[in-house]
Amino acid sequence: MRSTAVAWHDVECASYAADLDLWRELAAATPGPVLDIGCGTGRVALDLAERGHAVTAVDADAELVAELASRARGLGLRVDSLAADARSLALGRRFGLALAAMQVMQLLGGRPGRLALMARVRDHLAPGGRFGAALADPFEVVPPADALPPLPDVAEVEGWVLSSRPVDVREELHGVAVDRLRQLVSPTGELTEEMSTVVLESVTADELEREAAEAGLVPAGRRQVPATSDYVGSTVVIVEAPA
Repeated sequence: MRSTAVAWHDVECASYAADLDLWRELAAATPGPVLDIGCGTGRVALDLAERGHAVTAVDADAELVAELASRARGLGLRVDSLAADARSLALGRRFGLALAAMQVMQLLGGRPGRLALMARVRDHLAPGGRFGAALADPFEVVPPADALPPLPDVAEVEGWVLSSRPVDVREELHGVAVDRLRQLVSPTGELTEEMSTVVLESVTADELEREAAEAGLVPAGRRQVPATSDYVGSTVVIVEAPA
């Protein structure tokens, strides 16, 4: 298998589609190119590029970015992709829409990381440009046991079978930790297992709007992405640069 990082990302994230209509709507309503922050293997970036939008995609993981670029070429799409830390991004151009899908904003190292990202977003938005940032809905609203998919996420890649199953959700000091059991079966039937933990930092929509205001961005509404059988719902906070 060429890249386990890519394979696990796709197993755990690539099938999510509940938010795509919202990103399509925002991109269609906002003139100018789109900046996809935390793009992964291109779940959102490729979808918007297929609809004619000029997309620049950024992720800190170089393997995921390389895979996105390869997929874009295979589809005959133009997506400018680069591996970079969005908290120190300096592209030298402006965008009509920037977005951070799924829970990217909850993986930035707390308030300092979010403030750094917001400042960079502000510098990359055209006047009147918008930034949409998704936050996982608070876990106190949905009991953790109900928020987890009942079956593992499973995929076959080049003869390898990957299975990722959430086994625990627990409160941390500054967030919520999600533990997943990853099982990998080789083409010859050998099984290996590992635990993977992601900590989603606690931040509310109100807090995010206040942090955006510190960066000179203006609140422009919120949208809800409903929960599915496989994923918790999210609140998308929308802010905009002054015209």
